[in-house]
Amino acid sequence: MSVTTDRNIVHIEESGHGPYGQFVSIGHHVLGADEPQALGGEDTGPDPFEFVMAGLGACTAMTIRMYASRKNWPLENVQVSVQHVRATGVSSDTRPHAMERRIVLVGPLTDEQRDALIKIAQKCPVGLALEAGIEVLTVEASGVS
Repeated sequence: MSVTTDRNIVHIEESGHGPYGQFVSIGHHVLGADEPQALGGEDTGPDPFEFVMAGLGACTAMTIRMYASRKNWPLENVQVSVQHVRATGVSSDTRPHAMERRIVLVGPLTDEQRDALIKIAQKCPVGLALEAGIEVLTVEASGVS
């Protein structure tokens, strides 16, 4: 099954900065990606898991902000940190990877508002997609445009 979306296509091309350095182009944004030096890279940018964590964290913060704004709640600032946790001694019924999301809500919110904002964080689209599992389709192309 293939369904296109209105999202920007993300293009990746080797940057020439070490063996693993990449240019990541998203619309008019250009970012770097690499592996840390401990894995043979030159650490010229975030590693691939850090990009996934950044997407989850940004989506979470935006989802919380949108909900608080719609409710006219006094959320002054939202901070999200995400950590990739690799499971050790994985059994067949355990997922080998997890992402721990920590949320800080700043502002004179009631306990009920805080609870609702933490609950709405669970509905961020990127988090829902990651939890559901994303099918990755791979095809060889004649060139990237």
